[in-house]
Amino acid sequence: MGKLTLTSFVTLDGVHQAPGGPDEDRSDGFEHGGWSVPFGDEDFGRFVDGVFGRVGAFLLGRRTYEIFAAHWPRVTDPGDPVAAKLNSLPKYLVSNTVTHPEWHGTTVLAGDLAKEVTALKEATDGEVQVHGSGRLAQSLFALDLVDTVHLLTFPVVLGSGRRLFAEGALPTAFRHAGGSITSTGVSIQSYDRVGRPEYGSYELPADA
Repeated sequence: MGKLTLTSFVTLDGVHQAPGGPDEDRSDGFEHGGWSVPFGDEDFGRFVDGVFGRVGAFLLGRRTYEIFAAHWPRVTDPGDPVAAKLNSLPKYLVSNTVTHPEWHGTTVLAGDLAKEVTALKEATDGEVQVHGSGRLAQSLFALDLVDTVHLLTFPVVLGSGRRLFAEGALPTAFRHAGGSITSTGVSIQSYDRVGRPEYGSYELPADA
């Protein structure tokens, strides 16, 4: 059985909205799009290449899918480690509104998310990867379907925008599985889901 991994870019204050460009997502009046771009470097590129080297299928939300579909099919270099995988491997789009996707290799998932994603994980050789897709990611977290999170935290605070872990998120414990810091200060950390959080207290017992 494959595992489901999420790769997400967030700011120090937890914002994941529109990291890749000014017009990527202006929902709710967001004016900070493209905040991740100045931090791109070779360290970042090597990490991304490594992630795409483990992929067996892609699971995407509608907005991220549309952004990807507008760009990556035009990148035809077979040596591009990202484009080659996105254009050739199966893509699963979670949407109740899209019925006839034009990007080759796309299947629309519009049924029971838990059942369909579980079946997808069981049928996939390699990782089922979610990139971006914040709302989908939140639904997958709520269903306990995310096995590994690659969280890339960028050294910038925006003060507004959609947060990856919003109020009401399912309490979940993770185990640190590895990490690094890029030359521009991006903290790349990987976490495996282990279950529910444990709790304790720093207070001394009354009879201590």
